[in-house]
Amino acid sequence: MNNEPTLSNSHTDWQRLDQMSDEDIDFSDCPEITPEMFARAVVRRNVPVTKAKTQVTLPIDNDVFEWFKSQGKGYQTQINQLLRAYMEAHQ
Repeated sequence: MNNEPTLSNSHTDWQRLDQMSDEDIDFSDCPEITPEMFARAVVRRNVPVTKAKTQVTLPIDNDVFEWFKSQGKGYQTQINQLLRAYMEAHQ
């Protein structure tokens, strides 16, 4: 299998994109993310591990906690990955 890109030159106008502000982006064809959509989201795998962690006590609804816990080993990592994906999507 060849690892080289299919195009040698990008057809993207990177200079124009670099000059755009958030207000210049047309989101009219992108639906706003709802809580229901977020609830159906899939956790991204192979997210780089952040070594610095903070132990917290956080009130979470019992049914939410029990659902994550029922997912088995790694449920705390899964919660962290979901929170990271949400954070990155809203930066």
